[in-house]
Amino acid sequence: MKGLEFPIIGTKVKGLNKKFDINSPDGRKVYFEAKVGDEIKKISKYLNKRTFIAYMLGKKGSGKGTYSKLLTEIFGEDKMATVSVGDLVRSIDDWDNFIKTDKYKKMKRYYRGYISFEAAVDALRGRSTSKLLPSEFILALLKAHIDEIPNKSVFIDGLPREMDQISYSLYFRDLIAYRDDPDIFVLIDIPESVIDARIKTRVVCPLCNLSRNLKLLPTKNIGYDKETGKFFLYCDNKDCSGCANEILKGKEGDDRGIEPIRERLDKDENILRSAFSLHGIPKILLRNHIPAAEVSKYYDSYELTPEFNFTIGKDGRIQTTEKPWTVKDDNGTESHSLMAAPVVVAFIKQLADILED
Repeated sequence: MKGLEFPIIGTKVKGLNKKFDINSPDGRKVYFEAKVGDEIKKISKYLNKRTFIAYMLGKKGSGKGTYSKLLTEIFGEDKMATVSVGDLVRSIDDWDNFIKTDKYKKMKRYYRGYISFEAAVDALRGRSTSKLLPSEFILALLKAHIDEIPNKSVFIDGLPREMDQISYSLYFRDLIAYRDDPDIFVLIDIPESVIDARIKTRVVCPLCNLSRNLKLLPTKNIGYDKETGKFFLYCDNKDCSGCANEILKGKEGDDRGIEPIRERLDKDENILRSAFSLHGIPKILLRNHIPAAEVSKYYDSYELTPEFNFTIGKDGRIQTTEKPWTVKDDNGTESHSLMAAPVVVAFIKQLADILED
């Protein structure tokens, strides 16, 4: 973020020169063991007896879901759970059936707010345009949901979403009586140039919704349109009826990049900055980009996000080249983007220190 630099927490281990496959679960398991094996043991020992709550704060597209998914992959679904507030709210669209559940009864019992529960429901269902869905309603729903996943550490994605919800987050652990275990703010810094490029080059299969990226995550099958001079991707999902034939397409409006979500990004940044300035709550600071001039000191080359480029060879075949993706961060510094796994290494190192205190 402009004027705010998170610390660089490298992954290099002295004497470790092996290249790991961090794109597969088996490869990541060996990678994490080599990079942060001791820290994983400490955290696993802690999780056998206690839990924590982590609030994942970052701009849209910063990788919150990816990082929590990888942590669950490491420590197990019996120890960790991710709760997306947005998905949780959308899950009760079928209100007629939801009101028959125990979760509804608990949520109604937990609700405390300045508007009636019925008015909050009207706001949720779009029947009232004069009132917004109150934070107290979301908190009650979240508390009722967490009741269903006891004895697990929880990653919360989507709270705080508004400035007024930061104060709720500070006391949410106490509200849900989540034992005497730590709550943590996880702050993720990602350059807007990264988000912008990802949006502009993402493509989806119209048949199976396979999501890929022309620049950063291509399929195995590349095509070339002679009329436009542009390359494109064929679907390579073996379970798709259009595998090897269906062309992946960009979504309408993606060519505008981050501009349609500018207001959302600015709000997310304000929340990040406010959370960063708070005292009394542990913070994990993550960055997915490293100044290009310093990257070799802290990371191995395979940990950098690759950028793929396509050309037509003399024989008429499509040739693919790969190099580290270079971007400008929010302060104008030439930087390399990191793969998800090394960012999770930084998460684990900091989490081990917090849980040890």
